[in-house]
Amino acid sequence: MKPKFIGLILAVAVALTGATFGQNRGQAPGGQNRERVRDQLATLRLLRMTQALDLTEEQTAKIFPTINKYEKDKSALQKEISANIRELRGLLKDPASLKDDQVNPILAAITTSRDKVRAIDVELETFVESNLTTVQKAKYVLFNIEFMRSLTDVLNRSGQRGAASAPVKKK
Repeated sequence: MKPKFIGLILAVAVALTGATFGQNRGQAPGGQNRERVRDQLATLRLLRMTQALDLTEEQTAKIFPTINKYEKDKSALQKEISANIRELRGLLKDPASLKDDQVNPILAAITTSRDKVRAIDVELETFVESNLTTVQKAKYVLFNIEFMRSLTDVLNRSGQRGAASAPVKKK
């Protein structure tokens, strides 16, 4: 891959990461902010994947739009799941008056949406791998593991910093 293309990708990744953390300050946690962070994280993942797998410009042009489409589909399903979970939590506030015919449709909807998300993940994985060489497939497996590990580490570190800086409440 051409050095200018990699440089451009890294510059965009840095800009998106900075924008994500800069825009999050002072905002209450909410749907739009969470969605923006999720979108930017997906973009960062794509950019890093391009570099880690050494994708050609042709592969990138073919894979990126498809991944973006699948991510949008998954995002819509995740919104449905979140709405159903909120509804379920609301119902569980008063378990004494709870009836199975209230809970069962919500549980079924959550299960259906989760199954659809899993199906999208499998379909996406198959599509991406069908557009990679054997070496790139091997790199893709390792990339996914490493990306999730590094993301988990970052989240754990940010959680530890947040916990350390939080004031201690006296009883």
